[in-house]
Amino acid sequence: MSATKTKNDAWETRVASGDWESITEEINEYGGARLHQLLTPEETVEIREMYSNDAAFRSTVNMGRHRFGEGEYRYFNTPYPEPIERLKQALYPRLLPIARDWYDKLGRVAPWPETLDEWLEMCHEAGQTKSSAILLKYGEKDWNALHRDLYGDLVFPMQVVINLNEPGVDHTGGEFLLLEQRPRAQSRGTATLLPHGHGYLFTTRDRPVESKRGWSAAPVRHGVSAIRSGERHTLALVFHDAG
Repeated sequence: MSATKTKNDAWETRVASGDWESITEEINEYGGARLHQLLTPEETVEIREMYSNDAAFRSTVNMGRHRFGEGEYRYFNTPYPEPIERLKQALYPRLLPIARDWYDKLGRVAPWPETLDEWLEMCHEAGQTKSSAILLKYGEKDWNALHRDLYGDLVFPMQVVINLNEPGVDHTGGEFLLLEQRPRAQSRGTATLLPHGHGYLFTTRDRPVESKRGWSAAPVRHGVSAIRSGERHTLALVFHDAG
């Protein structure tokens, strides 16, 4: 086996090592689930340092200018750097059964094929051809407004973020936020501080919630609380491309 193949398998092995039964139960219950460590400290440094490499990105967004919060993020160019591509490829088949189950409960037709490449080809045929992996950079007092990452008609119902910094060392604050609008009830919020290199799986748009009347879709938005000190970088893995 070549050194390249061994290195490539590392991310797939990490994804597979998670307790996916518990992860599935948690996201079904709360709309979000903490994942295990997906990137090593060395890999997080490599990705953070890409931020200053203009050639690695197709566009940059100033959140304050667009009233999205405060801070900045950049959309990666394709082909993606190896950790990003390998993680997306390894995560997709783990998330696919959850996605299909959700749509079955909601009486929707699940459009997603067996492989990520096939799904992205469908996105491109529908005019969603722009890369969607994001590197976000927050400084002191920066924050991310509650939102949903919807770039067109074709949407994958879950996505993953990874904290590229050490909480309590590189930054304080910066909790990941979810706000779920529950049917005929008050909204429910959750806040999660992500460990260094660990991921968080969460709902992109909505998720099924059971009641006495059956299953209904609960809209969910996500954001990031204010950074109290230091600097925080986040890698966001979205499984549909943008229009």
